[in-house]
Amino acid sequence: MAAPEEQELSQAQTEKLLQFQDLTGLESMDQCRRTLEQHNWNIEAAVQDRLNEQEGVPSVFNPPPARPLQVNTTDHRVYSYIVSRPQPRGLLGWSYYLIMLPFRFTYYTFMDAFRFALRFIRPDPRGRVTDPVGDVMSFIHSFEEKYGRSHPVFYQGTYSQALNDAKQELRYLLVYLHGDDHQDTDEFCRTTLCSEEVLTFINTRMLFWACSTSRPEGYRVSQALRENSYPFLAMIMLKDRKMTVVGRLEGLIQPEDFVNQLTFIMEANQTYIMSERLEREERNQTQVLRQQQDEAYLVSLRADQEKDRKKREEEEQKRQEEEMARQSILAEERRRRTLEEEKERKSECLPPEPPLDDPDSVKIVFKLPNDTRVERRFLFSQSLTVIHDFLFSLKETPEKFQIVTNFPRRVLPCLPTEERPNPPTLMEAGLSRSEVLFVQDLTDD
Repeated sequence: MAAPEEQELSQAQTEKLLQFQDLTGLESMDQCRRTLEQHNWNIEAAVQDRLNEQEGVPSVFNPPPARPLQVNTTDHRVYSYIVSRPQPRGLLGWSYYLIMLPFRFTYYTFMDAFRFALRFIRPDPRGRVTDPVGDVMSFIHSFEEKYGRSHPVFYQGTYSQALNDAKQELRYLLVYLHGDDHQDTDEFCRTTLCSEEVLTFINTRMLFWACSTSRPEGYRVSQALRENSYPFLAMIMLKDRKMTVVGRLEGLIQPEDFVNQLTFIMEANQTYIMSERLEREERNQTQVLRQQQDEAYLVSLRADQEKDRKKREEEEQKRQEEEMARQSILAEERRRRTLEEEKERKSECLPPEPPLDDPDSVKIVFKLPNDTRVERRFLFSQSLTVIHDFLFSLKETPEKFQIVTNFPRRVLPCLPTEERPNPPTLMEAGLSRSEVLFVQDLTDD
């Protein structure tokens, strides 16, 4: 997590802070600022007080013991481990240091002013990230050219991609920012980062992303992580559903100490990552259970839909059958009404029956299919169609029929055809004055 936003410094205070850091060799900007604030920003008094705190030892330079893990003020679960550069010790060391003090003071004051003015003339080109993957791959290539291929496995992608993969896989992400010009960078890479102990530890425990701060992608990440000195490493993990910095290592750290500090940070945050794993497993199980329930619901829904579909089809088929039956009944009723109307019309159009004493009359007895006998007189001059119409007008007569004689058996041509559009008369048909004709039912044919 990021440190709380402190009160902004004025330009003069910023220059004094940088000068004090260069004069004393302190790596921690926070410690430099606290010391200057204690002396009311009097840089001479602060430097003198720092000198008075040192103890004389035989060697000129003696690296102090590494500082213990410090709890970040923003979150008591974020740790910083800082290794300061060696400080001058003894009379010879301080004598050399005091002699060079005015020259260093003048040099750094001039360089700070020059850098400050240069920012307004030419913006830092690292501020524009155009090819983040190319920046990372270029750093990996240059690192291997200088230090060989025996190193932790570098993540070959952008910082954002590394964060996303670490989040998805619930793994620690170790970020290394490479300061090309820092005096401790080369030793750190050779003795610590490329050591077998560190290499094995990183490859088996976490993802490892690195880039040089001289490249836009590395510079952008350095601005986000706000490192104070180099070498700089940050341990990042998923905590409270956000990718969070849980540890910071700064300065030249030895392999054994490096592994110990990373182990300490991982153990301190193990409960959180375990909690994230359990929560994710619960979410996955809940999702699987919900998916199974959804699938079972869909199966049941499809079965119900299939039942409804079959039921609708059956109902529709039944409705269609009922409709067809109703239509059939209606059609039959219409046919019967039409037939009855046609019978009535034929009956009304029949010529009157001639009297018994008419010498031109013919007495015909019709034997119907139901064994009913019907008798009527016709004229020899009348067409056979009249006989057909008479029989058609009777209720007992079938809808379709034909009239045949018995001896010799022949069918009388009562209806017009293409060959004979005008049926013959009774005389032409060879009927006698008294005839018995048979009516045959053709309805089923």
